Amino acid sequence: MTTPIVLYLLFGACFGLATFSRRHLFSEGPARRDNAAGSGALRARLGWVALCSCLWPVMALTGLHSWWILSRRRALAEREHRD
Repeated sequence: MTTPIVLYLLFGACFGLATFSRRHLFSEGPARRDNAAGSGALRARLGWVALCSCLWPVMALTGLHSWWILSRRRALAEREHRD
């Protein structure tokens, strides 16, 4: 029973590391967040990885929803631009 839990947390940590630079897609708006350097950035990265290690399925669904909304907005903008 320990192996699935460890794999779940490990995959979540990898998901968090991979999506840290695109974490704006998992929030409430499309604006990018600042990627400031320093100790705050390390704390932000560790916090994001810790959050994703536990909640990566929810974060993945949120990211898919944001991707769908943004792609729909892009398609509407292109359609309006053509007209």
